[in-house]
Amino acid sequence: MNIELLALFAVAPLLVALILMAGLRWSSMRAMPLAWATGAILAILVWQLPIVRVIALTLEGFITAAGVLIIVFGALLIYYTLTYSGAMETIQAGMKKISPDRRVQTIIIGFMFAAFIEGAAGFGTPAALAAPLLLGLGFPPLCAAVICLAFNSIPVTFGAVGTPVLQGFKSIEALGMAALNTGDPALVYKTIGEYVTLMHLPMLFILPIFLLGFMTRFYGKNKSWAEGFAAWKYCLLASVCFGVPYLILAWTVGPELPSLLGGIIGLGVLVKLTQKGICVPEGTWDFDSSDKWDPDWIGEIKPSDVTEYKEHMSQGMAWLPYVLCGLILVVTRVPAFHLKPIVTDPMFNIGASNILGQEGVGAYIALMNLPGTVPFILVSIITIFLHGMLRNDEIGSNKVSKAWSTAFAKMKAPTISLLAAVALVSIFKGTSVSEATNHISMPMALAQSLADLAGGAWPALASYVGGLGAFITGSNTVSDMLFANFQWDMARTLGYTVPQHFIIIAAQGAGGAMGNMICIHNIVAACAVLGLIGKEGDILRRTVSPFILYGIAVGIVAFILM
Repeated sequence: MNIELLALFAVAPLLVALILMAGLRWSSMRAMPLAWATGAILAILVWQLPIVRVIALTLEGFITAAGVLIIVFGALLIYYTLTYSGAMETIQAGMKKISPDRRVQTIIIGFMFAAFIEGAAGFGTPAALAAPLLLGLGFPPLCAAVICLAFNSIPVTFGAVGTPVLQGFKSIEALGMAALNTGDPALVYKTIGEYVTLMHLPMLFILPIFLLGFMTRFYGKNKSWAEGFAAWKYCLLASVCFGVPYLILAWTVGPELPSLLGGIIGLGVLVKLTQKGICVPEGTWDFDSSDKWDPDWIGEIKPSDVTEYKEHMSQGMAWLPYVLCGLILVVTRVPAFHLKPIVTDPMFNIGASNILGQEGVGAYIALMNLPGTVPFILVSIITIFLHGMLRNDEIGSNKVSKAWSTAFAKMKAPTISLLAAVALVSIFKGTSVSEATNHISMPMALAQSLADLAGGAWPALASYVGGLGAFITGSNTVSDMLFANFQWDMARTLGYTVPQHFIIIAAQGAGGAMGNMICIHNIVAACAVLGLIGKEGDILRRTVSPFILYGIAVGIVAFILM
């Protein structure tokens, strides 16, 4: 069977999901099971996988999805714990003192705070933490989702302490070492990271300005791009605050720390400069009153009409749970603290291998290394005592039970969606064992077909393959694992030099990062924490524009570097 026909079959499950969610506005809870069924049938009929193996791959996906669901639950639990403890209202009051301007709040929380969380944890954690925080500050839920998903791109390549580079490109380590004539694998990853920063550089300055204009155009009272663009000086200031340590660390140290330290250093510097009024936009921009919002912007979590917020505790105490999350993520993820071997110890894993007797089919959840448990659930429990939630006060009693019961209640819809979505991912990857298609998996068929169409224009399109991988799998790391060798082979086939090989690999890494904007299970997870289940298609239609823009920018840089 030729590659074009295989690609046509491979794209069918994705088209089912896109048409049903973005076209017909079905919820992911209805659309994703049908997309999974389409993928399962094609895996059996076209890729000729045994039915028992498809079932095993589905169960593998369920195990992986359980890990994602724990992250979603942990994020919900933190949000509702802070809501019922009074900390969220305190944070709202504090943010208004820093700046009541929603454009400024978007940059501080959606860009800088989320970049730090991405650098420490990855796993889609930034949207799970930052989006509810914006929601609590009074943002329309749909706007909060779009903003946080789109911003979760620039730091992703170096997310989770460099995992997308260090693990995603492991398969080309030997090839890279031979090409660079070195015995040091760290040099391979550092070289990739250096080129990736150049790929991200234009959007580091363009994306914040674009997203503020996007926000004021689609969610503002006057539907004006100009109101967002008016904060361009502040956006450039934020880009410099994050970008300087980001670039320095990538070029001098390696891929582990650029996003983590770029985010936390940039956040601290930006807040201080904001308090001094430096580059802060004139006037104060805000959303219209919530009763005038489009009903499509709102889900199960109804907006509050409160405009004056009471401080129930000190700002330090209110923010302490987030600070603890950051500290715990850093000390348990950064190797220098020597705790990573403990939290990744297999004794804390649950899962299964060789499911239903199928060799190579299995998945495990590293409970101690999962952000949902450590730190989210752990910090939520600690917060009960830090914020005195067992005491009765003006907020009322039963605060703990309300937080936990509300978080559990919000898990029903995303559970169905994520189980189906991640099961489809497992089937997609699992088709690589098919002898009927000469071991060409569904994702590889799509990538090769795109490459055949591109020819010499490959540098302009290489990032979109990375984006495709992230869209399918929900992970920059897994996208790089899927397509690293393919991208290296494409560079070799096109007769590129050694530096040009690394440019193509870097475009793959940047593409996998920008793919986080549109990947279905990240969107479902964001919808879950914002009460927007059923609005996935609306979000996808909004995030596809910055995704395409990002790919164009990366393609231009790739061509210039070639």
